[in-house]
Formats: sequence, structure tokens, C-alpha cells
Amino acid sequence: MLKRIHVQHLTLGMYLHEFSGSWMEHPFWRTRFLLEDPQDLVRIRDTAIQEVWIDTARGLDVAAGTTASSRAEVDAQVDGDLQRLQQAPPSEPPLHGPASMAQELQRASAICAHAKQAVVSMFGEVRMGRAIDVTRAQGLVDEISDSVTRHPHALLSLARIKSADEYTYMHSVAVCALMLALARQTGMDEDACRMAGLAGLLHDLGKAAISLAVLNKPGKLTDEEFAQIRRHPGAGHAMLRGGGLPEPVLDACLHHHEKVDGTGYPHRLAGTQIGLLARMTALCDVYDAITSNRPYKRGWDPAESLRRMAEWAPQHFDARLFHAFVKSVGIYPVGSLVRLSSGHLGVVTAQGGGSLTMPHVKVFFSTRSGLRIPPATLDLSAPGCTDRIEGREDPGSWQFPDLDVLWSGLPQRPW
Repeated sequence: MLKRIHVQHLTLGMYLHEFSGSWMEHPFWRTRFLLEDPQDLVRIRDTAIQEVWIDTARGLDVAAGTTASSRAEVDAQVDGDLQRLQQAPPSEPPLHGPASMAQELQRASAICAHAKQAVVSMFGEVRMGRAIDVTRAQGLVDEISDSVTRHPHALLSLARIKSADEYTYMHSVAVCALMLALARQTGMDEDACRMAGLAGLLHDLGKAAISLAVLNKPGKLTDEEFAQIRRHPGAGHAMLRGGGLPEPVLDACLHHHEKVDGTGYPHRLAGTQIGLLARMTALCDVYDAITSNRPYKRGWDPAESLRRMAEWAPQHFDARLFHAFVKSVGIYPVGSLVRLSSGHLGVVTAQGGGSLTMPHVKVFFSTRSGLRIPPATLDLSAPGCTDRIEGREDPGSWQFPDLDVLWSGLPQRPW
């Protein structure tokens, strides 16, 4: 049985099933193991992680009377929260760009290729001690912004497809796009949106001060290596200070790993002590990180990632911004694998026009026959469509090799 407990109740002999928080917050390359090393217990308690999941079938249980939550209880609470969000009207009218998803995906692919090379160059210049060209960076933000304007989901969905070794660079592109979408969802004016995009593009620049061997290490980080990773916000802030950037952008670079409950870093700020752009960047940074493949872990499905973030939300994120973020990407983001009432499996290809729960889905597999079927796209919000999403599916349980090709219509990693 899976139980969620506070780390103070964690003891040797328990089987650690999962950290209740992003894997960016701890130095372990694996999350499922029998806790036998006292030093590992100390390291867990030294991180910002406050709760973990244990598997009582594979290790010791908590002492009688200890507060613990079962997976079913937590899932029911989180699903209830998301259900209430689904029923709430959008806080802002949905953005409809003039391009179709298919049209913008072609252009977004070219933008991703150009943006990745620009960010690689930017990191290289910083490593050589050169200042950032703010005008060039803002031009890249404008290019990404134009794509988000034409269609709000194309580029931010495409930027999620990245190999582990290019993560650092494409992550900056993806967070920029997510920030632009979130800024528009919250009703920011155009200048504020451009500033949000710039914060997303530059937020992780401090990682240029970390060796690639540490950034791309596939195994367990040492304490010193993990400390290096945690120093990147301060390093980035120092690199950018004095370069003519707006103060909120600098603040986002420094404080995007803070949490609303005050357990983040580097300054353990809480609530509105954390600047608005920093709170926004925290959301976009975590979402792209956990949906992306990393050297030490495969990314989670987009819909599952949102469910996990909803679970962490009360401690990690600004509640109002989290609700706006979900509306900007959809309850079932593009690329999510879902099960329909018809018994078909499909992958979300675009958001619907009127409801967060009725996106466009490309069905391609029948669970009743256990066979692939000719792909067909359904608009679940269309009059006469009786199929409905019954739930998320874990892509890891199905091993479909072509999910990204199915929703995008493009070759694997087309840049």
C-alpha cells in the first residue's frame, strides 16, 4: 500500500516509492529504493522535500497513530480540485490565433531550431565572460511571442520534445513560451508579456556556470554537485545584473526556485515576498522540467504532470497563478494520452473551443480489440460527438513509440 508521510516519520527499512515534489529538489537519480543508508536519510531531510510516498508492501510501515494519507485519498482530493477547475469559467477569454495548429506547428518547428541555436550561443558567450545581448534576446522573445499569438499551443507543445542532452537549452525556449501564454491568460499588457517571456528565456542562465558533466550526469549527484546546481539562480542573477534588464526579470532569475510556503531557495521567501514574475517562472519551470526527458529520468505525461503539480500546489505555487496556468495549457495538455468512453485511446492534438475537458483527440488504438486502428481526429466539443474522456493513461504502460508524431504530424524531434 502506498502512503504519503512527512519526512520526519521516514525511517531506515522503509521503501521509498516517490518524493512528493519535483525531482529538481533532491540529489537522488532514482526515487524508488529501500532506505538502508543512514546518510541517505540525512540527505533527504536536508532537502526542501517535506513529504514522501512509501510502499508498505516492500518495506516498513509507519508507527501506529502516525498521520499518513493513502494514494486513493490524495488522488480523490486532487481530482476533485481539478474537476472544480474544469467547471469554472475561464478567467480570460481563450486566445484564438489566426493559424491552425497544423500550420503553426510547421512554423514553430523552424522557430525551435533557430531558438535552440541562439540559446546555445548565448550560454557559450556567458561561459566566455561576455555580456548578454539584451536586444538579441528580446528579438528571440518576440519571435516566440508571435508564434504563441498565431496559435497558443503549437510551440509550447513542440518545445517539450527534447532529448536529454539538449534539455538545458530547449528548456529556456519552452519556459519562455509557457510564460508568454500564462502572462496572456492573466491579462497582462503587451509590455508585461514581453518582460515575462524574457524572464522565461533567461531564468536558467546561471547553469552556464555549471559543468556539463554535472548538468547531464545520469547518476546520483554528490552533495557538492547538488550544491552547485542550487547555486545557479544566484550565478545567473550576477551574470545579468548591470546589463540593462528590468528588475522583475532579474528577480525571476534569482527567485524562481522559491516556494510560497517558504521552503524554497536561495532566500526562503514566502507568499507575496516572491515577485510576480518569479512566481510565474516557478510554475513554468517545474512543468517543463517534469514533462521533459532528463539524463536520469523520463518525463511524465503532460496530464499526469498537471495532476502532480496540483498535489504540490498548496506548498509550492501561487494558487491564482496555478489555476491560470492550467487554463493556459488545458486540463489535458497537447500530447496527453487519454482513454475515451468508446474504449479507444487517443492523444490530445489541440484544445477545444469551449471546455477544458473536451479537446481535440486523435484516436488510434482500441482497448477492446487490443489493436491499432486507423488514426482519426475527434473534436469532443463538436455537436453530435458522444465520446468523452474517461481518464488519463500512462504512456509508460503502453510503450507507443510514436505519440509525439501522432499529435504533431511531424518527424521525431524535427529540429
